[in-house]
Amino acid sequence: MKNILKTSLAILFIGLGLTSCQSDITSLNEDPKHPSTLPSQNLLATALFQSSYYMDTPNVGFNNYRFFTQQWAETEYPDETQYNLVTRNQPRNHFNRMYVYSLNNIKQAKINLPNEINTNDEKVNKLATLEIEEIFIWENLVDTFGDIPYSEAFKSNEILTPKYDDAKTIYLDLIKRINEVVATIKPASKGYKSGDLVYSGDMTKWMKFANSIKLRLAMNLADEDPVLSKATAESAIAAGVISSEAEAYKFAYDGNTFSNPVFDNLETGRNDFIPSELAVNTMSSLSDPRMEVWFTKVNGVYKGGVFGKLNDPYTDYSQLSTYFRSSTKASNLLSYAEVAFLKAEAAAREYSAGGTAVTLYNTAITASMNENGVSTSNTVAYLAAHPYNAANWKQSIGTQAWIALFNKGFASWNFTRRLDNPTLVNPPTSNLPSVPYRMPYSDQEYVLNGANVNAAATKIGGDKATIKLFWDKN
Repeated sequence: MKNILKTSLAILFIGLGLTSCQSDITSLNEDPKHPSTLPSQNLLATALFQSSYYMDTPNVGFNNYRFFTQQWAETEYPDETQYNLVTRNQPRNHFNRMYVYSLNNIKQAKINLPNEINTNDEKVNKLATLEIEEIFIWENLVDTFGDIPYSEAFKSNEILTPKYDDAKTIYLDLIKRINEVVATIKPASKGYKSGDLVYSGDMTKWMKFANSIKLRLAMNLADEDPVLSKATAESAIAAGVISSEAEAYKFAYDGNTFSNPVFDNLETGRNDFIPSELAVNTMSSLSDPRMEVWFTKVNGVYKGGVFGKLNDPYTDYSQLSTYFRSSTKASNLLSYAEVAFLKAEAAAREYSAGGTAVTLYNTAITASMNENGVSTSNTVAYLAAHPYNAANWKQSIGTQAWIALFNKGFASWNFTRRLDNPTLVNPPTSNLPSVPYRMPYSDQEYVLNGANVNAAATKIGGDKATIKLFWDKN
């Protein structure tokens, strides 16, 4: 992997060439190349990069989402597919990237923004951008760990050891915050013209993204609080969610300052990541045309790796194709296909979702096929061969969403936990009694915030990867 610190610093200092109109002699004491207060646009850019890169990275030392969903396998160093989450400190690394490198920059940007020169609408939109991005990161954290430091976090002047808030309470607050921030947006005006490396200041897209996060939260609540889930999902859909791939939340890499994290891992010595046997066999049984885009063949056939198996030769298996090996490929963290599957699930649960479960299921699969360059004729044939199954809609939507979200580990993990499809079998070599349902807490929290993290662990029944989140009922 490239030197991430160098990359982070590069993005941090983008656009720091400042000019001054001051004639006061005190300006002689100012260093324009090293300002004491970073512009909020630079802090936003850093947070966007850090959160996107580390939500998406397949690096075995971080989130391991692709192994939690068993879409990828390893042929060497298989600790992660055997669910050993201790040796590389994955919980600590992900926790720190989201809190320290991502949320902390957003919090500081909110502090610095009022001191910058903006029109009123521009300032409102910039604050909304920061708020929506912060909510997105919080959603990742609460759906990765469960109860987390939230209401008392980032108050170091007052609280050095923040309490862990109840995960559902955090959900309710995030939904409230989305409703409030969307109401403030001025879509006719721009937000950040510089620093917004996702939507380039397009506030209509930020608004649709916010509503799509709200839809994601709503559907996770479906089995925990059906009434709230229905009302929240219908509100999000009515307000306008992501409706095309052009509106998807994607962090684009330039291949120089920023490189795609999958590329960084596949092209710099990680010759052991392969598609899993479950992924290959499931797609093969469906004659899925996306296999031609995603995987190579071995002796003329697709062959997936046995999940959790020790030391198999890399060349004996299908490999991830050049489709995933581009340094400039964007991290697609909330795709049109995902939103369409969420809407299909909402319709299956008899919510008002803007269409029937059948039409939205077809829309979702078509969105995935289009995203991956599959022809219209192959898409039509696939839909005809694998129609929506209302009698077993969790399997129908769950399996198709799991396929469509291949290489979108976190998004896929939400579906597999909520719909329990496809069936994920704990490997016989596993370090756990079942597949992971959450990430354990950072080991550093037991040193720095011991009383609170121990209380949180006790509350949820133990700090174990096998403890289900509050919304995961089945």
